[in-house]
Amino acid sequence: MAASIESLLEEISGVEDPIEELQSLKTALLSLPLSALRDSVSGQRFNVIFSLLHSNDREQVELCVAILERILMALSPVSLAQNYRVELQGGLTHPNETVKILALTQVIGRMVEHPDAATEILNNHGILGAVIHSIGEEKLAVAKQAIQSLSKLSHSKPGLDKLFQSDLLKDIKDVMAISDIVRYRIYELVVEISSVSPISFGYCANSSLISQLLGELTGDDVLIRATAIEMVTSLAHSQHGRQYLAQQGIMDKISNMIRGAETDPFSSLYLPGLVKFFGNLAIMDSPQQVCETYPAFQNKVFEMVLDPDPAMIGVALDTLGILGSTVEGKQVLQKTGEKFKAVLLRMSQLASSGATELRVRSLDAISDLLTLQPEQQTEDLLALTESWFHLLSNQPMDMIRNISTQPFPELHCGALRIFTAIATQLWGQKLMISTPSFMEFVLDRSAGQTKEAKDAKFELVGSLVGTSTAAEILGSQHYIRLKTYLQEGPYYVTAVNSVSTEGAD
Repeated sequence: MAASIESLLEEISGVEDPIEELQSLKTALLSLPLSALRDSVSGQRFNVIFSLLHSNDREQVELCVAILERILMALSPVSLAQNYRVELQGGLTHPNETVKILALTQVIGRMVEHPDAATEILNNHGILGAVIHSIGEEKLAVAKQAIQSLSKLSHSKPGLDKLFQSDLLKDIKDVMAISDIVRYRIYELVVEISSVSPISFGYCANSSLISQLLGELTGDDVLIRATAIEMVTSLAHSQHGRQYLAQQGIMDKISNMIRGAETDPFSSLYLPGLVKFFGNLAIMDSPQQVCETYPAFQNKVFEMVLDPDPAMIGVALDTLGILGSTVEGKQVLQKTGEKFKAVLLRMSQLASSGATELRVRSLDAISDLLTLQPEQQTEDLLALTESWFHLLSNQPMDMIRNISTQPFPELHCGALRIFTAIATQLWGQKLMISTPSFMEFVLDRSAGQTKEAKDAKFELVGSLVGTSTAAEILGSQHYIRLKTYLQEGPYYVTAVNSVSTEGAD
C-alpha cells in the first residue's frame, strides 16, 4: 500500500486538474487502519497536497483537508512539529475555514499534549500569535477551536508563562479590541483557564483581564452587562474563583444591581443572569448563608415568580428548584412563612394552566422541593414536605394526576416526577393508597407510550417498592403487583392471544 500511496502522489503532482486522483488517494488512505497507515506514510513528504490547498476550487481544498487530516493523525505530534510546522502555520492564515480548523487541531490540539512537541510550539512565537488572532475570525467554529487549543496550552506552567508573561499578552489584548463579540471570546478563554487551578487563576488575574471582565458588569450597555454576568457566574464555579470575587466585593455589587434593577427599564435583559449567579452560589456554598447575606436575591426570586414576564418566571422557578433541592434550602424557604405559601400557590397555578414550558419548569421545581432522601426523612422535614404538598391545591393528588393525563409527554413525565418525590415518604404512600383508583393508575401500562413516559413510570414504581414501608402501607396485593411490574421492566407489553377460526371467511 505504501507503493500505492507513493504512486498516487506522483500522479497528483503530474496533472493539472487532480480531483479524481485526490479522490483515489483519499479512498486509499481511509481503507487502511491508522496503525498500518503510520508505516505507509512515515518517511514520505506530502508537500504536493499542502501546495494544492492554495486553490479557489472548494472541492479540491476539501479533498486535500480530508487527506491531510488522515495522514497527520497517523504521524506522531513530534513528527508533526519537526516536519510540518511551517505548512501548518500557513494553514492558520488560509482563507478556507476547514484548513484553519485542520491546522488548529493538529498544531496545538495534538502537539501541546506531548512535552517535546509542545516545546517546539512554545518556541514559535509566530504560530502562537496566529492561533491568538484566530479567535478574532468571523467563523465561530475557527474561533472555538483556537480557544480550545490555547486552553490546552495553558495546562502547563511554560504555556501559562508564554501566554501571560510574554509579548503574546499584547496580542491577546489587541485581538480583544476587534469587537465586543471577540472580546467576550477572549473572556471565555480566560474563564476557562482560570477554572483549572488557583495558579492558572493567578496568571489571569495578574494579566488584568479578569478585572476588565468585572468592570463590564456595570457598563452602560445592558446586553454587554448580561453577557458579563454569565461569564462571572462561570468564574464562580471554582472555590478560588468565588474567593476572588468575594475579595473584590462582586457579590455585594451584584446584590446592589438586583436592588437597582427596580428603577431600570432595561433590567429584564440582565436581571435573570444576576439571579442565576446567586442561585449557583447558593448550591456551591450555602443556601442559608447566601439568602441571609443577600436578602435582595431571595426577595427578587419571589417577586419574579409573580411577574407576568415568562422569562422572569422561568428563571425564578429554576432557582426555587435549585434552592429547594437541599435540606438547608428547604428550611430557608420555610422560614419566609406566608411569602413562600403565596409562591407555592403560584407554582401550582403555573403547573396547571401556564404555557407548556413554564408548566414543565414548575412541575420540576415542585418535585425538587418535595424530594427527601431516605436519610433526610426526619419528623420535621416530613411534616414540611407534606404541608407544602397540601398547599398546592385542595385536592393535590387529583390535580397532579390530571396534569399527567394531558397529551403532552413532558407534562406527563413532570407530574410523575412529583409522585416519585413523595413515593418514598410515609405520608405520600398513605395518600396514594387512600386516593381512589390511584394504584390502578400507577400499574396501568397503557398510559404514556413514549420511552420517557415509560421510564418515568418505572422510576415511580421503583421508588415505591424500594421503601421498607410499602408492603405494610399499600397492602400485600398492590405490593406484589408493583414488584412484578419492576421485574418485567419498563417496556413490558402484555401478549394478546388472537384466536382464528379455520375455514372462516
